[in-house]
Amino acid sequence: MTNSNTNGTFNFAIIGTGSIAGLHIKAITDIPHARVVALCSSSPERAVQAEEKFGIKTYFDLDTMFDAQSIDAVIICTASGSHLEPCKAAAQRGIHVLSEKPLEVTLERAREMIDVCRENQVKLACVFQSRFKPDFQRLYDAVQNNQLGKLILGNAFIIWYRPEEYYSSSPWRGTLEGDGGAALINQGIHTIDLLQNVMGPVKSVTAKVKTVVHDIEGEDLGVAMLEFQNGAMGVIQGSTAAYPGHPERLEVYGEKGSVIMEAGKIISWNIKDEESKNENAHSSGKDSGASDPMAIDYAHHKYQIEDFIEAIRENREPVVTGEEGLKALALIRAIYESSSSGKSIDL
Repeated sequence: MTNSNTNGTFNFAIIGTGSIAGLHIKAITDIPHARVVALCSSSPERAVQAEEKFGIKTYFDLDTMFDAQSIDAVIICTASGSHLEPCKAAAQRGIHVLSEKPLEVTLERAREMIDVCRENQVKLACVFQSRFKPDFQRLYDAVQNNQLGKLILGNAFIIWYRPEEYYSSSPWRGTLEGDGGAALINQGIHTIDLLQNVMGPVKSVTAKVKTVVHDIEGEDLGVAMLEFQNGAMGVIQGSTAAYPGHPERLEVYGEKGSVIMEAGKIISWNIKDEESKNENAHSSGKDSGASDPMAIDYAHHKYQIEDFIEAIRENREPVVTGEEGLKALALIRAIYESSSSGKSIDL
């Protein structure tokens, strides 16, 4: 049952009731004229637990929820490899879709999400809330305005830590089917998305990933060397095995200067003929999931959800479309392919 009254209160349902769902509920609670009217969990037992925890009507069957509730959009918070099915179910009922990252775990499944939303004329967006951080937007604008000149080097470092229980307590984390991999596709993907967003498309990648500490199918260590289409080069390093975990870092170097971000904050801003700005030189890492996946601020999820609602009401594309969400996934899949084949992969 879709809600055509998109000028009134905007009704969300959240599919998946793990830890990230709570963050989305907090964010939507802060948005005027938006509310979460329903949740959908994976089993009757989990549905009962979620309803008690959040105080929101919770279902364990999508069709039952869609029949019972007036829903404008869903937010998909299931295991990464289970995004396609709820996306199709929603789109075929004319319900818009905001999917947690990664869009899916394979390019084929992600493209199927894009196609089904296009066919049913609903919006699809992918959660990359770090794009909405003010310091990243400042860096992005500087690059767009050619303040750094020709780009020569772009690096992403996500040297994080997760204890063994992080993986052992979940049936899907670190698995190839449920997670699509591990450190890069789950933890590293946000910074990898920012790197591509600011540096432009990647031309080729040579990479190696390994599992060195955890008892998982996916990688807990990965290193990639990139060549961008604009001629710049770069490196990605990602891990969930590096105790105690360090704030993620994004470095952008151009012929006229450089900007370095840590934990979402600019810590170094050096452009020729401009006063150096190192105002956040001692980044606290407070808005970083370096050692705790929930140590992130929901404010940027809120900004992205607001953009998604506005995109639907104004019939425009959201900032992070399904196609935008596909880019980071495509690069990470190429990293995995390069590692397994021992060859450089062209994108």
